[in-house]
Amino acid sequence: MSNRITKLFKIKYPIIQAGMIWNSGWRLASASSNSGILGLIGAGSMYPEVLREHIQKCKKATDKPFGVNVPMLYPNIQEIMDIIVEEGVKIVFTSAGNPKTWTSWLKERGITVVHVVSSVKFALKAQEAGVDAIVAEGFEAGGHNGRDETTTLTLIPMVKEHIQIPLIAAGGIATGRAMLATMILGADGVQIGSRFVASEESSAHVAFKQMVVESKEGDTQLTLKELAPVRLIKNDFYNQVQDLYKTTPTIEQLRELLGRARAKRGMFEGDLEEGELEIGQISGLIHDIKPVAKIVKDIVKEFEASKKNISNL
Repeated sequence: MSNRITKLFKIKYPIIQAGMIWNSGWRLASASSNSGILGLIGAGSMYPEVLREHIQKCKKATDKPFGVNVPMLYPNIQEIMDIIVEEGVKIVFTSAGNPKTWTSWLKERGITVVHVVSSVKFALKAQEAGVDAIVAEGFEAGGHNGRDETTTLTLIPMVKEHIQIPLIAAGGIATGRAMLATMILGADGVQIGSRFVASEESSAHVAFKQMVVESKEGDTQLTLKELAPVRLIKNDFYNQVQDLYKTTPTIEQLRELLGRARAKRGMFEGDLEEGELEIGQISGLIHDIKPVAKIVKDIVKEFEASKKNISNL
């Protein structure tokens, strides 16, 4: 399965395991890379020295390529980037910020740069900034998201129409069939998040993993657009957010309710009532917790079988 993405990252399959906060530590990243895809460490949930530790452990656990996902809205960004360079990481996915800020700096140091976008407008800005590839993420995705609610089905062909660099589809992808569908629409590969949350190697709390498995269609909702749009499982905290919206709250009131470490409390510590539980709509199709290697094997097997079945349509 060789194409622009497998060649860019030197991987077997054009699949990227998303770098998700509180879910994507070195165990998940190394298991993903060892399975023939690109594993990403999620730097958004790590202090700089914790990130260094995860990179070092990942290097010991795999001799395959892996990268780091860096949300640029977090503090200590210079220190994080310096650690990435010092530890010899060769692939960085940036998000939640202007790609011009770091792309040249990283590329000058021999690092492949990919930027995550949710619109054609920002895809063009990322291409202009000189990134090597783009992740276009539809609003079905978990975690922080675009404000325009553009679905993956429409976003991928629209972005493909305007860019020349490799395109990675994200949002609502957890199966080989979805992978094939987005690649037919123009993607060169896929980035998958939620399916890997419910893996044995994910650093998420087992209670959160089980809640993902039990989720059904309609159990998630995009909210908190005034701060940073995020897709959440509907729990007690989510209901508190909706009750606050009925009062036409200020941004300050929303921030006060959100507080600090709410996502850590939910996804990492397992507080299923008061925690912020980020997951994609595709959770309704996730029914078990499996090793990463089995997840990748199943996706690839279904992808190949679906390709053969296309001729019967």
